[in-house]
Amino acid sequence: MYNSLGRYVLMAVFLLAALVCVYFIQYELAAVAGFLFLFVIWSHFRHSSVLMASKYFKNNDFTKARLMLAEVPNPERLSKNRRGYYEFMQGNMALKEEDYDKAEYHFQLASRFPVGGKTQKGYVLIHLANLALRKKDKEKAEAYTNLAKELAESARSKEIITKIEKEIGKL
Repeated sequence: MYNSLGRYVLMAVFLLAALVCVYFIQYELAAVAGFLFLFVIWSHFRHSSVLMASKYFKNNDFTKARLMLAEVPNPERLSKNRRGYYEFMQGNMALKEEDYDKAEYHFQLASRFPVGGKTQKGYVLIHLANLALRKKDKEKAEAYTNLAKELAESARSKEIITKIEKEIGKL
């Protein structure tokens, strides 16, 4: 759970430790330091700063969450679990900025990846249904609502779904 700067510092420390161990003919320790160096590089590309961004996102600190998400070098390289959260947070931040096309794009991507439990996946579909309602696309809104119904577990999500269904009926 480090940001990019923290990972770069760790990489430098492990690389330096490996070089010092080689200098003092401690090859086993050098191999361990080299392995840890490679692990931090792997972690940088597969997990990046998404976990820290989700911490800030849950605390409604969207500026720090946006900064952490901006550190992701290539979202396509993220692991499946991290990619789902990445897209979910990007979609929610686009909604806050009222950039509905960008939000729909990110929620579409988030719906293809694991985003936690059924409840969170349901909220992704609820967001997509709301965006389809905004565009007056009745078919998509109904499809997303039906999928969200299957995943809805909490009373809040069920209540939102009934409100969406009422709005679909008005179209």
